[in-house]
Amino acid sequence: MADLIKSRQRVIDHGEVFTPPEIVDAMLDLVKTESERIDSRFLEPACGSGNFLVAALRRKLASVDARYGGSDFERRHYALLALMSLYGIELLEDNVAECQQNLASVFNAFVGGDNDHMAAAQAVLKANIVWADALTMKTCPQGKDPIVFAEWSYLGKGRFQRRDFRYDRLTERSTWQRADDSGVASLFADDDPAEVFAPAREYPPMTVREVANV
Repeated sequence: MADLIKSRQRVIDHGEVFTPPEIVDAMLDLVKTESERIDSRFLEPACGSGNFLVAALRRKLASVDARYGGSDFERRHYALLALMSLYGIELLEDNVAECQQNLASVFNAFVGGDNDHMAAAQAVLKANIVWADALTMKTCPQGKDPIVFAEWSYLGKGRFQRRDFRYDRLTERSTWQRADDSGVASLFADDDPAEVFAPAREYPPMTVREVANV
């Protein structure tokens, strides 16, 4: 049990209990195809030190190796895409740093000390693993700014696309729908989905070095 908690006070204050590896693997096996797909996106809204995200990254990197192991160029770029597909929200600042470090360690070992890709990974983790409150959808510590996530995609030939979206707007996807045959419309039925889900910012295509410096 000691490995599942950092302190009893943190359990009392925040309900912080870490999930053991065997349960993490069993849960990821429930979505095995997606957990092994390189570009499938995962969000852990209470990511802690990254137990689920690290396990998902290892599965994705195994898929990268199986598919692109013959090309070092593609292997490293698709490894970065795998990392780009993982997102976390965490309320406790020390957990955020630990989660980023744990993911970076797995990624860096995979790319074999490639400085450009490791620097890009740090920038990606800073954007994808955020210190925030998943319930209020605001960043910490002030709790004033909305959570913004980067959507990454690989365009091929070493170039990536980034678009930033507000998390609170993304959650509206589950409630938006047009009026059904009965004429009953949802809250957002009068809105244009292209406007509701428009990116807050869109970047030009970037190389790995440009991702690192964004």
